[in-house]
Amino acid sequence: MIPLAKLVRNLGRDERGSILLESAILIPALAMLSVGTYQVSAMVARQNELQSAVAEAAQIALVSKPDQSSERVAIQGVIMASTGLGASNVVITNKFRCAAATALVDASTSCTSGQTVTTYLLIAVTDTFTPSWTEFGVGSALQFRVRRMVIVA
Repeated sequence: MIPLAKLVRNLGRDERGSILLESAILIPALAMLSVGTYQVSAMVARQNELQSAVAEAAQIALVSKPDQSSERVAIQGVIMASTGLGASNVVITNKFRCAAATALVDASTSCTSGQTVTTYLLIAVTDTFTPSWTEFGVGSALQFRVRRMVIVA
């Protein structure tokens, strides 16, 4: 029987299996980094997609000056088609500014008769992104909120 000290010495010099041991330690860490990188890039891509859709809608609003509900619904449809979101996630509303007031109001009838009224179009998009690491109890879903205000009249 080999004495314990000699066995420990022999194990210290034996390099067989060291690659397997090092790989067993590194592969899970590298896999986690890869998944994390993929998820972060997906989040950035979604945010960029939402911002581009709202910018496109703002350009359409600047050109078409939507003063009717049907025109606002058409702009909403453009955003929904390009992002895959539902109507509850894409909200387009008119806002108004009376004369030189700093606050916006929801209806032009709130302004005093004869005041200059500036009309704005508020484009608001919301979305939820749930990264895969939330399944392991790390972090939570992210809420995207993109808003753009455009002067239309």
